[in-house]
Amino acid sequence: MNFPVSLQKSWHGKRFNSYNRVLKDIFGARVYKIGLRMDFTCPNRDGKVAVGGCIYCNNASHTPQDYRSRATVTEQLEQGAAALKMRHRADRYIAYFQSYTNTYDSVTKLESLYREALAFPGVVGLAIATRPDCVDDEVLDLLQDLSQRSYFWLELGLESMHDRTLQWVNRGHGLREFIDAVERAKRRQLRVCAHLILGFPGESRNDMLETTNLLNRLAIDGVKLHNLHVIKNTVLEKYYNSGTLTLLSRHEYVSLVADFLERLNPEMIVHRLTGETYRAITVAPDWSVDKIGVHNAIFKELDQRDTWQGRLYRVDDKGERSGAAISDCLQGAPQ
Repeated sequence: MNFPVSLQKSWHGKRFNSYNRVLKDIFGARVYKIGLRMDFTCPNRDGKVAVGGCIYCNNASHTPQDYRSRATVTEQLEQGAAALKMRHRADRYIAYFQSYTNTYDSVTKLESLYREALAFPGVVGLAIATRPDCVDDEVLDLLQDLSQRSYFWLELGLESMHDRTLQWVNRGHGLREFIDAVERAKRRQLRVCAHLILGFPGESRNDMLETTNLLNRLAIDGVKLHNLHVIKNTVLEKYYNSGTLTLLSRHEYVSLVADFLERLNPEMIVHRLTGETYRAITVAPDWSVDKIGVHNAIFKELDQRDTWQGRLYRVDDKGERSGAAISDCLQGAPQ
């Protein structure tokens, strides 16, 4: 076995730098996320940059099944905490502002919501999911203050580093906005987690793996990987039903994730290995609703290869955080 003993010990036997393991090391116990939905919208839904939203998006896919419209932060946390205590005897939580764009409102309102979450018993941290074009400096200053009072993650949806893909999915922003948001967040010492979707049509395996260089160069702190899957009542569903959309098989996705992990800086924290949604609203692929099965297949692939996160990472891959290294990523991007 070539897997370094030092990594085996620090990663508790896993072959990647797991978010759950990091939380347990920090807090001495398992910490669970409670997903929150505050009925925000998005600038590519309300007409600010586009209308209709991303073609794959139906926020029911990451809204709690028992979500009640207009429930307060405290009410949602109470409901989530009660379920986690019953199921896992959990008493420590991260309040996860998840659905839609959770910085897309006045700073006054945002601060009130975030502080309400932090005041809830057992909440030890915040995770704020948003778009890179919705984090102006005033918002980042607020997040910087909150990060000094809690365990904090800013989750930015990149989805793809290729602007042609972002245009196709009606994302409403490009790579340039992502890089700018990350650099401004990092200047405030915020932990940044990038969301990526693997399997977009028109992207080759090399196109997707190229993203590891970008993440390494930007010194991204964490990453969430999702497979492209089709949810009911989306534009993507229409493409799939018309026969114009081909999705990755489970074997292809598992192999791709292993390749991706091999190229990542081993210090980067892996928050998610695959997408997760409810069977009732999932159109395809069938394998994507089996999160545990996909996880086990990825673990097996890493074991069989005797490989691990960062095996192919080199210090030079990280490059400079500005200048030529980042400029290379932006070649051809819209001004």
